[in-house]
Amino acid sequence: MNAVAPFTALQAAPADQLFRLSEACKGDAGVIVRVGSGDEDANSFQRSELERRLLEMGFVEGASVRVLHEGFIGRDPIAVQLDDMCVALRRREACDIMVRKLDSPK
Repeated sequence: MNAVAPFTALQAAPADQLFRLSEACKGDAGVIVRVGSGDEDANSFQRSELERRLLEMGFVEGASVRVLHEGFIGRDPIAVQLDDMCVALRRREACDIMVRKLDSPK
C-alpha cells in the first residue's frame, strides 16, 4: 500500500507568497500556514514548548494575521492582530510561524 503524505496549505502556496512572521513589516497581512520549525536540534524542548504556547494563543493554520506595530529599537517586539485579538511577540518567537501573503485590495 502506498503511503501518501497529507496535502498542506504550505505546499499549495507559491514560494514567493510565503514569509516568516518575523520578517514581516508593519501593514503586512496573511494567513498562517504552519507553526513550528520542524528542526530537531539541541533546543528541541524549548522549541516544542514555544510551539505549544503559540498554538494555545491561537496561532493555528488558517488564522489571519496582520502586523500592527513594530518596536522602535530593532523593530522588536511586534504587535500582530490575530483574528480578533492583538498579541505582542518577539521576532525570535515569530520566526517559527510561516504565513501566506494575502493579496492586497486594489
